Amino acid sequence: MDRLIFHIDVNSAFLSWEAARRVSEGLPDLRGIPAVIGGDPEKRTGVVLAKSIPAKKCGIKTGEPLAAALRKCPELVVAQPDFRLYVKNSHAFLDICRSYAPIVEQASIDESFCDMTGTSYLYPNPIATAHEIKNKIRDTLGFTVNVGISTNKLLAKMASDFEKPDKVHTLFPDEIETKMWPLPVGELFTVGGNTAVKLRRAHIETIGDLARMPLASVQAIVGMKFGQQIHDYANGINDSPVLTEPEEAKGFSISTTLEEDVTDIETANRILLALSDSVSARMRAEDAQCSCIAVTIRGNDFKNKSHQRQLFAPTDVTTEVFEISKNLFKELWDGHTPLRLLGISLTNLTRGGEAQMSLFDEGDKEKARKIDKAVDANEEVPMRNKEMYNISGCADPTAYYALKRVPYDERKNARRGGVMRCHVNVGRKIHSFHEVQKNCHLHNEVGLCNHGGR
Repeated sequence: MDRLIFHIDVNSAFLSWEAARRVSEGLPDLRGIPAVIGGDPEKRTGVVLAKSIPAKKCGIKTGEPLAAALRKCPELVVAQPDFRLYVKNSHAFLDICRSYAPIVEQASIDESFCDMTGTSYLYPNPIATAHEIKNKIRDTLGFTVNVGISTNKLLAKMASDFEKPDKVHTLFPDEIETKMWPLPVGELFTVGGNTAVKLRRAHIETIGDLARMPLASVQAIVGMKFGQQIHDYANGINDSPVLTEPEEAKGFSISTTLEEDVTDIETANRILLALSDSVSARMRAEDAQCSCIAVTIRGNDFKNKSHQRQLFAPTDVTTEVFEISKNLFKELWDGHTPLRLLGISLTNLTRGGEAQMSLFDEGDKEKARKIDKAVDANEEVPMRNKEMYNISGCADPTAYYALKRVPYDERKNARRGGVMRCHVNVGRKIHSFHEVQKNCHLHNEVGLCNHGGR
């Protein structure tokens, strides 16, 4: 039996979801005017996350700085990201997909693969069914999608990227030569800008050129493994299954581009603490431990450097990840190059095992685990995954943990401009951090609440 795969992709998801909300509130539709979703144009992390078609006609590109976008289009409307809205709409979109397909894989927050193989008795006309799904999402949820149809995931995804928005396209094997091969080689899935440049230097201009090139020649340009992959893709070859559950992560990583260059080790350590907590929490949520920790830095010369360490025994303890990350950073940084990015990755994972001996004695490690458990119980995932906490005024990591143990809704009141200040909500007013030690209602929760405000 031939496979039948749909790839369903929300058109300009973040902007469409914000536009649908505004329309429901009687406000102008962002999709009909030059508009983007982005951050604060004053910050280096302020970039275009999604754009309307009128904004695209102004030359605005996803990923470019907001300041550059505003220079191209001074009347541009900029809406702030709202990840709670995005998650809500993503769930609703996937629910509709699941009402039609027996197997649905969420590829990202705004796209899914639907395995429709074996549904011909229910849905004898795949193209009509795709239109039905597309229209139901549009009419029920207020935003549009594209649907690509083929016999494998690669071709279905390529099809969904044809003309937008609100379209259904097919790309069956007998259509590859006419629909896919004439496209520029850079439009093939997984071929990025740098790879496209290398291929064009070798006179490979189109996907068809790549498909007809001898495999050995492609591998000589881009490497053995990647060369095999893109040569297969150019010929429409892909047998990856549609997965109802995501594959287990092989590692966890986090990085942050800094609003201001870091030039001292104390500031770097505070950032590393925040990153250590976030990435360790994600690892613990999947009942995993790591045996390798790596730190990456990027200077203001835009050159990346990284350093890693293999552990004697796996760990999932934030404090241990932090201490090792600090040591790696100290070995890696020259002490004077301004830094604009810091990152941590945790790899060589094991899952579901018992805790083992490590560089921490068992008493300290058990105490640290109690802290982690308290933090994980009170922290909300969107904050943990999306934001970096710059703890101004914390004299030591313990103070940072004490702050994070305060419930999210209370801590949210103390946020200013995306930076977490050293305040907590105790009773009916926000107290400065140095007042917390005697007032914190969580002071005795785990026996480690040595607040160090200044």
